Amino acid sequence: MKMILSVHQPQYLPWLGYFDKIDKSDVFVFLDNVQYKEREFQNRNKIRTRHGWMWLTVPVVSKGLGRQKICDVKIDNTCEWQKRHWKSLKSWYARAKFFGEHCGFFEEVYKRKWDGLVDLNIYIINYLLRALTINKPIYTESELNIGTSATERIIQICKKLKADTYLSGSGGKMYLEEDKFGQAGIKLEYQEFAHPVYDQLYTDSGGFLSFMSVVDLMFNHGRESLEIIRRANKRSQA
Repeated sequence: MKMILSVHQPQYLPWLGYFDKIDKSDVFVFLDNVQYKEREFQNRNKIRTRHGWMWLTVPVVSKGLGRQKICDVKIDNTCEWQKRHWKSLKSWYARAKFFGEHCGFFEEVYKRKWDGLVDLNIYIINYLLRALTINKPIYTESELNIGTSATERIIQICKKLKADTYLSGSGGKMYLEEDKFGQAGIKLEYQEFAHPVYDQLYTDSGGFLSFMSVVDLMFNHGRESLEIIRRANKRSQA
């Protein structure tokens, strides 16, 4: 029986494709032991506003620390980022049909003090997975004690969790050593994601915007959100 594994860095309020990949997998691993990259999506993401989109960015402590692993990155709590994020979500999504179903969780998140970025991200992602009804075994790389890097890291994770297929994001074509998967007896597949168009707030002032955080979909469509993602991707593969 085919066993599909996928991995990804823990991101902040990830986009739809992140959850599509987990949904298409049998097991998922958070890569918390890899290098933290600034100006990507590990500490920020986009939400929809009447004026287009805006970043929600979690400030982190990085000055003078050089290259950090994601699991070592600390949040800079000297500024009131939580108040800003919660205010932004309320301001721009209060009118969304299903915002009320999730506002209690996010209010609680932004009232708590968070020290580690990875703890914040994984806590939110686990909630979003439950809300989307995606129920898959989830691991963190650090708990698996993987000692290799790059392609070898992925192969060792697959072997440890007895996966015979690795599902990579399309960006993996640029850096994965594809021949090593075949040599290890692991099939390599790439995610093909078609972004759905759904009912979104503020389309009267700029049309539909893709690549927002998944909360944009969830606040507007609630429990139908996963089916919206699945329908779009069934059509893309037809």
